[in-house]
Amino acid sequence: MTIEVNRVLGRTGVRLGPLTLGTMNFGRFQEEDESIRIIGAALDAGIVSIDTADTYAHGGSEEIIGKAVKGRRDDIFLATKFHGPMSDNPLHGGNSRRWIVQEVENSLRRLDTDRIDLYQAHRPDSRTSLLETLHALNDLIRQGKILYYGTSTFPAHQQVEAHWLAEKHGLIAPHTEQLPYSLLVRGAEREVFPVVQKYGVGVISYGPLAAGWLSGKYRIGVDQPESKRADMIPGRFDIDLERNQRKLAAADALARLAEDNGLTLIELSVAFALNHPAITSVIIGPRTQEHLEAYLKAATVELTDDVLDRVDEIVDPGTHFLERDTGAYTASLQPAALRASRPVPARSHRDH
Repeated sequence: MTIEVNRVLGRTGVRLGPLTLGTMNFGRFQEEDESIRIIGAALDAGIVSIDTADTYAHGGSEEIIGKAVKGRRDDIFLATKFHGPMSDNPLHGGNSRRWIVQEVENSLRRLDTDRIDLYQAHRPDSRTSLLETLHALNDLIRQGKILYYGTSTFPAHQQVEAHWLAEKHGLIAPHTEQLPYSLLVRGAEREVFPVVQKYGVGVISYGPLAAGWLSGKYRIGVDQPESKRADMIPGRFDIDLERNQRKLAAADALARLAEDNGLTLIELSVAFALNHPAITSVIIGPRTQEHLEAYLKAATVELTDDVLDRVDEIVDPGTHFLERDTGAYTASLQPAALRASRPVPARSHRDH
């Protein structure tokens, strides 16, 4: 099965397919040979975009991709990210000009390429002026080291600020936003999606299966499966928590909705994410050829208005069950910030 490359990434004019290959597991949960095989199979199936980050397997994911796409580099849209700490040295991370100009060279070397198609700020950085970050990324575009730049899990107010700063200072504004979006994580519908649509920002979403909650394995009355991500966000899979009980009930109802309409929950989940007009492409993370085939099939599913209405009855639009499901910690909502007179720096999120 192959997919069509028929979706435009925001105002860039770049055409992508509905699916983007995510590589967070490469070099960590998947060995190099298997990772390279999956990349080859994805490209053969018509997927033209690959997303990674410097922190994935501490640079290992980028190195694997560099090997896998050799000879095919001009046929793919290659995206990576900066921000997360790459060592115990506090200078080796963040969104400062100093780190950006250093780390882009490291990513270019690991990816074995002369340019990065899309360079993304993996998370906001409360310690760095947003204007400094924009200036640095603007310079990298002028130098030809990156072609476009984007943000990831930036709230709506920072999206607006970035475009205001770019206009005021004659800079190139962000081209993309990457964020979690699924049947169970719908917070972006409230403010982020309207903002990015206003500014022509392309959205590449991740987590269509909500970290496994929508894999079909989380059902009422069955044993909870083990998750390799359980240690990344404490409490995210703890069924004893009331919020997770509500999430489990929703996942079970969505699974029954899928079954009633002759779909798998994976098909319903991916199709739902792709249905939103703000989203260009959905990041998937197949670990096997079977997983890849399931995602490819899901990308061709079209949902009826009746099914979408039923989805909204199960999970209200704009809803997320756990704050951390949004992809980043909101500094102003941390308990210390609510009590203290001075701002508390935001913590980086390590789920994606």
